[in-house]
Order: sequence, then C-alpha cells, then structure tokens
Amino acid sequence: MGRAYEVRKYSIQKTGAAKGKIYTTFAKEIYLAAKKGLPDPDSNVILKRLIDKAKKQQVPSDIINRAIEKAKGVGGEDYHEVVYEGFGPGASTFIIKCLTDNVNRTVGMVRAAFNKVNKSLGVTNSVAYNYDHLGIVSFKYANEEEIFNALLEAGIEPVDFESVDGEIIISVNPTDMNPLKDLLEKLIPNVEFILDEVGMYAKDKITLTGEDKEIYDRLYKLLDEIEDVSEIYTNVEM
Repeated sequence: MGRAYEVRKYSIQKTGAAKGKIYTTFAKEIYLAAKKGLPDPDSNVILKRLIDKAKKQQVPSDIINRAIEKAKGVGGEDYHEVVYEGFGPGASTFIIKCLTDNVNRTVGMVRAAFNKVNKSLGVTNSVAYNYDHLGIVSFKYANEEEIFNALLEAGIEPVDFESVDGEIIISVNPTDMNPLKDLLEKLIPNVEFILDEVGMYAKDKITLTGEDKEIYDRLYKLLDEIEDVSEIYTNVEM
C-alpha cells in the first residue's frame, strides 16, 4: 500500500473534546490564510479550499466567519506555525506541528509532555530528515490512466500514484498541491477529495510492543491534549 494509508484522516470518529480541538485548529488556520492573503475566499484559493475542508468536518459556519472577520481587523492574536521534533521510546520519533500565539507557552507544554515520560525534544532536523514532506489527495475515479496522463501533460510529477478499489491516491511535492487540485477540479467537476493533506510522513515505520508501546501511547495522548498542537506525525505503525 502507498503512503495514503499512513495518513491520519480527520474523518476518524472523535470525542466531543477532540472535535472542539479540530474546530479551534481550523479557526487558527483559516485566520492565518485570511491574514496572509485576502480575507475573501473568492479571491484567495488557499482560504477557499481550507473553508471547504472545514465544512466537510462540520466546523460551524460561525467559527469560520469569526476567524475571517478577525483577520480583517487590526491587532488581536498573531498566530505562528511552529514545528518541534522529539524522540519517544524505542526507536520512535515525533514531529509536532503547532499553531500558537505564544511560542514560549507552547514549547513549554510540549517539552513537559516529553519530560513526563522521561523522553526529550530534539533540535531542528534531528528527526525530520527521516520524513518526507508531501501533499496527498485521494478521490473516487475509474480511469486512472486518464488522470496519470493529465498530470504528466500538466508538468506535475507525482511522487506516488496508486489506485485501490476505485480510489486514486496521489502524492506530490507540496508546491504542486494547488496545481494538482486545480487540474483535478477541471477534469472532474465537483470532485470530492477523500484525503486532502499536506504533512510529514515517515520513510520507514516501526512497531512498538510492551512497555515501549505503553509509554508511546501516553506521550501521544499528552501531546494530543495540548490545544496548540494541530498535527502529530510519528514513525510508529498505528
């Protein structure tokens, strides 16, 4: 199987608290997209696609609208994307993406999570070199040859391309993500993306057992409970 099946889908069933965190994360991402570009989805394709993703995850419209209105104003929160790398039990590694308005607070909370299980954060690229930075989309379509040829004609070279049970999964360099989606939306009107992710994916996976697995699960839970943490990538088979 290809990389797509390593992706943690937002569509996995969540608890009420976890759904609230998803809403908060989308609100921050929408704010950032609106702040960096124009706060108008008709003129900002990144914002438009982010709003579409949020709606698919049933993020309430008032949360989306408040984030856009906040981006139109002056002052208020100034969110930053920060990424931390760390070492877990066994040979496990972590890449933790955060959206925060207070970097000192966030790094303190992430470091505390590692300290609680006697593990540590690493320096930049101490872990990331073992991961691929990829954009991944998947969708239902019967003619994979048509899609593959269209990608090549458009000058988009996939890192990975596969078809499983009528679902086409394409991995690309993140810079090709928007051109790829533009092309697919032109070829397949009203295409529904099952996967639509840009993230860090481990080149090699490991399996943990026994005490190492217990410590890993505890660390993952501690990190996931931090509100500023928006994504957790690891090299452990889930």
